[in-house]
Amino acid sequence: MQRGVAFFAKRAGRQVSNSSNSSGGIAVPLGALAETCGFITSTGNGKACGCCVGGGGCGSGAGSGGARAGARIAARAAGGISGGGGSRGYGTATNRGVMFMGPNHVEVKAIPFPKLELDSMDSPVKSERQKRKCDHGVILKVVTTNICGSDQHMVRGRTSLPGGHMILGHEITGEVIETGKDVEYIKVGDVCSVPFNIACGRCTMCKQGQTGICLSVNPARPGAAFGYVDMGGWIGGQAEYVMVPYADFNLLKFPDKEQAKEKITSLTLLSDIFPTGYHGAATAGVKPGSTVYVAGGGPVGLACAASAQLMGAACVIVGDMIPERLAQARSFGCETVDISDSTPLPEQIMKILGVPEVDAAVDCVGFEARGCGHNHGTEMPAQVLNDCMTLTRAGGGIGIPGLYVTEDPGAADAAAKTGNLSMRLGLGWAKSLSFATGQCPVMKYHRNLMQAILFDKIQIDKAVGVEVISLDDAPRGYADFDKGASKKFVIDPHNYTGTL
Repeated sequence: MQRGVAFFAKRAGRQVSNSSNSSGGIAVPLGALAETCGFITSTGNGKACGCCVGGGGCGSGAGSGGARAGARIAARAAGGISGGGGSRGYGTATNRGVMFMGPNHVEVKAIPFPKLELDSMDSPVKSERQKRKCDHGVILKVVTTNICGSDQHMVRGRTSLPGGHMILGHEITGEVIETGKDVEYIKVGDVCSVPFNIACGRCTMCKQGQTGICLSVNPARPGAAFGYVDMGGWIGGQAEYVMVPYADFNLLKFPDKEQAKEKITSLTLLSDIFPTGYHGAATAGVKPGSTVYVAGGGPVGLACAASAQLMGAACVIVGDMIPERLAQARSFGCETVDISDSTPLPEQIMKILGVPEVDAAVDCVGFEARGCGHNHGTEMPAQVLNDCMTLTRAGGGIGIPGLYVTEDPGAADAAAKTGNLSMRLGLGWAKSLSFATGQCPVMKYHRNLMQAILFDKIQIDKAVGVEVISLDDAPRGYADFDKGASKKFVIDPHNYTGTL
């Protein structure tokens, strides 16, 4: 029995010390004992009795199950499998996460250690409230978690989210440290990418592969995500530890942990922006030989541009107003146009292609779009959509991975506050253009894109400008990203990368 405990502790990266407890127990959080015999030693020091680590002798009724539960707690106390320096043990069940406090204000806060359940009944956002057991879920030690432009919409105060409640973060990669009793295939120690969409795998939409609009995970509407307003109240992953539901269905396990560690700055992008950028290009109809206009040189736009190249596009043109982002796009072979230039966009495209239009266009900006030319400093939420309709040839396609919301309290006009935009839909209709909107169904793409990374078909981390930062440095990452930094900030809470 004791050998099982030693095995789990060894896998966890360090030996469990028994020197402080003559009974052979180990220090564990009191809450964890509810999973075993529930017995606390009479010394009052909060240590597990011998049966909890496989001794089977306290008479609590744990029996042979004590060995399995004790092994699980031993692994917990040892902090999971070491990630490359700075690994935090979690015998004391501590956790920290990035909390939205108010417009342009985030802080790293102490938060509860995750459980295999969701209870968002105290959320100030009524539509998010739900309570459910998640025995199909796992707890992850977060390896990397990325700051996304979608997070910035909330942080800027452009959604209905109130401050002081939400832990942010929907781009998560982690190592499994605990599994629910209904998890069959994912194992402790697996390093996995987490799709930002939360999906049950059982509803009509999931069975059709439309995991971005799962019908079972959000009481308010189809679709859910970690750490996002109106998306089900699921706790975000910009934290040290996080719970992921429906683990067997959702998680993408990396086949080789050492190889994954070497390529983690690219693999971390599989949770959202790489599949999202690829989805934008795919739904716009990009194929070998296509000419493509990508609106927006942020991380999603750059991921889309790199994806279009991967798909064989003949020419990819990225439009933005920030010089550093345009330079980043050129660094991996894209053409660029400056939307702050007074030269109309069709004329700028003409200089590159010889014609003023493209085969496909992708909106990687969303509802906080700005005008062009002399209006480039003015918010015009339909600008990019109208530009795409203008620039795309008749019969072409427009992919719209850029976020559009139903409520925007910071909108420039009353109509836009409820998502009503002044689009030239008649132009799109006259040109027989196709439009594709909505969340990217990450699982449709993430395995193949993982393979592209592992077999060196793309260096997506270099394309989007990954910069690894600590959890404590997250507020600085948000501030720099908001200023237009041409970087993708990747938070490494436990120094898994060994670069901090």
